[in-house]
Amino acid sequence: MKKQIITLVLAALTIIPMASLAQTKGKIGHINSSDLLLLLPERKNAETSLQAFAKTLEDQLTSMTNEYEKKLTEYQTNLKVMADPVREAKEEELADLERRIRDFQMKAQQSVGKKEEELMEPMIEKANTAINEVAKENGYTYVFDTSAGLLLVYPDGDDILPLVKTKLGI
Repeated sequence: MKKQIITLVLAALTIIPMASLAQTKGKIGHINSSDLLLLLPERKNAETSLQAFAKTLEDQLTSMTNEYEKKLTEYQTNLKVMADPVREAKEEELADLERRIRDFQMKAQQSVGKKEEELMEPMIEKANTAINEVAKENGYTYVFDTSAGLLLVYPDGDDILPLVKTKLGI
């Protein structure tokens, strides 16, 4: 008899917390963070800055390409009258210039990517802070970011973008 009572008490102690957890429903929200980042006022300044940075690199690349084309045209024009050592030196010079152009293109792409990350980081932090504050203020247990498109199925929830925009004064 004591054994049955102890078993019932233990079962009750196990079931009651599980039942209360099942009744506690988390509030779910979602937001498209890409849309939010596009709405931030500082986004335009960041894009302008990034475009100016990319333009300086593009101008340098154009200059290098023009130099290459000029030397290539000169080489092709004078090819028939060049002595072998001169021709070989010109070919090496052209190959070196091609290599420098490829290296510059690769480094320029990396620099533009790094610059974009630097410019976006404060905006991402600002957006994340606002999202966290809105979630806390409005009792959201979970907030999903729908911008990546990785979340294929999720329970109904509230789009908190309007709340975050209000929080950020947008």
